[in-house]
Amino acid sequence: MKSIKEFKPLIKLIGKEKGRLIIASIIIFIHGIAEITTGYLNGAAVEAITKMELKHALIYLLIYLGIELTIDGFLIHKANSMLYKVESILTRRLGFSTYKKALDLPAVAYEEKSSGEIINRITNDADTLSFAFGRLLNMFSSLVASLIIIVYVFMNSWIVGLYIVTLVIALLIVIKIYNPKLKQIHKERKTEQDKFTALTTESIRGIREIKTLGIKNSLISNMSDIIKLIYKKSETEIDIQKEFNIISRFIKSLLEVGTFILCIILIYHKQISLTFFIAMTYYVYRYMWLIENLNDFMQTYQKTVVSLGRVNEILENKLYEDVKYGKKELKNIKGEIEFKNVVFGYPNEDKTLDGFNLKIDPYKKIAIVGKSGQGKSTLFNLLTRIFDPNKGEILLDGVNIKDLTEENLRNNISIIRQEPFIFNRTIKENFELIDSEISLDEIREYSKKAYIDDYIMSLPKKYDTILGEGGVNLSGGQKQRLSIARTLSKKSKVILFDEATSALDNESQEYIKKTIDNLVKEHTVIIVAHRLSTIIDADIIYIVEKGKVTESGTHEELLKKSKTYKKLYTKESLNSTID
Repeated sequence: MKSIKEFKPLIKLIGKEKGRLIIASIIIFIHGIAEITTGYLNGAAVEAITKMELKHALIYLLIYLGIELTIDGFLIHKANSMLYKVESILTRRLGFSTYKKALDLPAVAYEEKSSGEIINRITNDADTLSFAFGRLLNMFSSLVASLIIIVYVFMNSWIVGLYIVTLVIALLIVIKIYNPKLKQIHKERKTEQDKFTALTTESIRGIREIKTLGIKNSLISNMSDIIKLIYKKSETEIDIQKEFNIISRFIKSLLEVGTFILCIILIYHKQISLTFFIAMTYYVYRYMWLIENLNDFMQTYQKTVVSLGRVNEILENKLYEDVKYGKKELKNIKGEIEFKNVVFGYPNEDKTLDGFNLKIDPYKKIAIVGKSGQGKSTLFNLLTRIFDPNKGEILLDGVNIKDLTEENLRNNISIIRQEPFIFNRTIKENFELIDSEISLDEIREYSKKAYIDDYIMSLPKKYDTILGEGGVNLSGGQKQRLSIARTLSKKSKVILFDEATSALDNESQEYIKKTIDNLVKEHTVIIVAHRLSTIIDADIIYIVEKGKVTESGTHEELLKKSKTYKKLYTKESLNSTID
């Protein structure tokens, strides 16, 4: 029953295909029942011939032909075609639903799971569904037909019926023994394939670093180890399957030969009719086919259940609790932010923030500084709800951000990171992801504010230039400025800069500084910075130590009263002089 539950999310995706699936199911069921009659019709025709009742024999054969042409020749192909279409649609829907849900997973999911594992669940595991419905329905139809046949067999000979039932039970016991083994080794192989995909993804995305760091051979060695493990798991799976096939083939042989021997003995003693004997020459092969297909189906079923289980962990968020948003929407916000008694610790780590309090007024340039690991960037993770506080609350214009809709929160707060993510599309398309109706004039206006328009217009294809994966064709400063321009198109009232200039040259840093200065007129700007030279003109600078605000003031005020700030600034000045 547990494995059947894995199909529940899939059933929810059937939707408009329900009618097509029902029709196909009915046809397949009728086909399975109709096939039962063919064995009897063949036997009756042969016995009629032996009795020289040619008219009866012809009638039996014509009925048989009619069934073959209408049901087996046309309807079953139509049903299978409908099933394949349903399966194709459901596979795509499942992949799309998994992709959508993956984008909603909490941040902790991406810290604990590799990108390769999540990618595999969205792509390969969703595709494993292919032909599962068809096989499931055909197998169900076959099982029902086989049950009807066994009733017919018992009505004619309890000895033959008991013999067949005994062997089928023996096969079910073997399946019961081997299926858990196959399922477990398949799961283990999937885990190794996740590592394979993860390393492949990292290698492609980080190809420049791989070359410059000279770690190609190291990664090749890692990949070789992973492939060896996958091969080892595959070998084990093949060995288990081989054992199962040998046993099932032995049972199949006993069924075939034993049934014929029994029938010969019984017909010799005149305990069964010739019609039944001929019918059994057909039905016994049906049971042999059932054994072979039951074997194939159980393998497919186990793989499908494993894959659906992995997909359902994302779809139903079994591993992580869903991020819940409120229903409130702020309009014409000012951009006032307040942290009230916030307590937060990352999973399996000590508290990063413990009773953190901070109120930020709108239309200000606010800076947050301190040593590494003191909780500065954590503030941004909480403000954007990448993580939620363990205790306390964060307010935007007096409203708890947990009470805001996701769209309202995202539209009003934007963040520019040290390494902004640029999509592998044209410059224009990077803006259109935010606003599909944005005009080129608007894009250029935002780009001018970020001091990147002149550079873009110097490119051969201008705003139609493809940027490469992760914006690989841009320098660090250009990516930062493009990211700022893209963020401006969101028209967010609160803009966060997380170490946005720490890795930039002086010229790029000056461009970013000018952009930030212009933003303060209409936005609340909060900067987490290591390079204090970029925030000396901030309206207020807050020093964070051990998860709390310890001091605040302007640059000049802190130089006079704060030993921590003075030490940080002096150290930076010395490093700058040495450089």
